[in-house]
Amino acid sequence: YQSGNLAIIITREGDQVICIVQEDEPRAARIRALFQSDGRSTCYYPNGDEWINMSIHGGQYLDQAGNRVRRWMWPNLSPGPQVQLSPIFISLNRHVGVRILAQDKIFVSFLAMGRQAKFNMGTKVQVSAASQLPPPARLGEDELLLLAFRVRILQLFDRMRGCLNFPSSEQWNKMQPPTYLMTQAVKILELCMAADISDELRSSIRAIVNA
Repeated sequence: YQSGNLAIIITREGDQVICIVQEDEPRAARIRALFQSDGRSTCYYPNGDEWINMSIHGGQYLDQAGNRVRRWMWPNLSPGPQVQLSPIFISLNRHVGVRILAQDKIFVSFLAMGRQAKFNMGTKVQVSAASQLPPPARLGEDELLLLAFRVRILQLFDRMRGCLNFPSSEQWNKMQPPTYLMTQAVKILELCMAADISDELRSSIRAIVNA
């Protein structure tokens, strides 16, 4: 960003490419979107609530109250009648926009200081009836809380190291947490969405990892 804060992170884990969009904040920046080359993607409202969620089968668009506004299926990936996608464009903030045109045309654009960078995070994932993905593991409330507190503790240790290495607060306040911690935080939020837990607990876990 023009402030010097990190806006977009592109990283690789094995065969998978991950794109993380962060908010324009000096430290403990909130994650605004996560795009993965395996077909899973999520965008979040400024308060951390889910905005758009996509999988290899399709996606859904939620309003800020959590109500489903739109739902669609990618063509030729499921039997029976299909709801086709109409193009979607959202602005995560005044610098980062997301345009969803098709499964292989999901564009993340970044505009700052008169220059633009564009990334296509779409992918073509074929799913056959003989090889469906296994259902995601569902964790209980205690396990999710423990994972969230573990990430929070690691974040605090990283901040302490930054404070010791860079005594000037102007420097360490701008340091970003390691990529693996941000990835773990996003994965915990994904597990929360799949788990059968209360909205209150889900919000508490989100507050812990984004503190």
